[in-house]
Amino acid sequence: MILYFSGTGNSEYVARKISAEISDSILSITASLMSENMLRIPKSQVVTFVTPTYAWRIPRVVEEWIKKNKYLKGQKVYFLMTCGSDTGDAGAYLKKLCEEKELEYMGYESIVMPENYIAMFKAPEKEEAIKIVEKAESTILQVAESIINGEVIPEKQPSFLDKVKSGIVNDAFYPIFVKAKKFYAKNNCIGCGKCENSCPLQNITLKKGKPVWGENCTHCMACITNCPVEAIEYGKKSKGQPRYHCPL
Repeated sequence: MILYFSGTGNSEYVARKISAEISDSILSITASLMSENMLRIPKSQVVTFVTPTYAWRIPRVVEEWIKKNKYLKGQKVYFLMTCGSDTGDAGAYLKKLCEEKELEYMGYESIVMPENYIAMFKAPEKEEAIKIVEKAESTILQVAESIINGEVIPEKQPSFLDKVKSGIVNDAFYPIFVKAKKFYAKNNCIGCGKCENSCPLQNITLKKGKPVWGENCTHCMACITNCPVEAIEYGKKSKGQPRYHCPL
């Protein structure tokens, strides 16, 4: 079984490619969070998680979901992490999570996809994004083969900097940066509600036809990138930037 969390489509794309390659079923953690219904996973199945990388680790909202899922126990699990550059020392925290949940850790792989965190970085234009996605194909196929063969994915020895990024930097990232207060809708907002419907944490409500953000935000960028008229901004950082969504 393949379980994925995705805000802008990168992880969903990888999950669907893996699903096609290994002929396995696919379910959305994003949809599970939105519906507040926990997904049932048979203990006999191999589970592949596909998630974005938030500050060199899996998103905390996904980690919390895994911890709360009482049906996750005893399975062999792989992790595929889409990222803009690297995943630091994410493996150390995935191993710890698997030990806590009594899961058999089969390793993880970093899959470089187009940058989508426009609250902090510049997203690529469509043509460049397509090239990055196509370049990721070989890694996706290689991982699919490892899963089919039941092989543990070998991991590189993390550097000191990797450990700092996934440790100290990740710890600081959430309280300092992961806040919704900078999101706002411009006057061209049409009140369609797509942002409200795409928020995995139900953190957006329409009031007088305009979105209002609460405090339960994970910075998945689904609201800003899915707006059909590009009415949503994140402070000054997103102004003039492409609204990235996986192009393939």
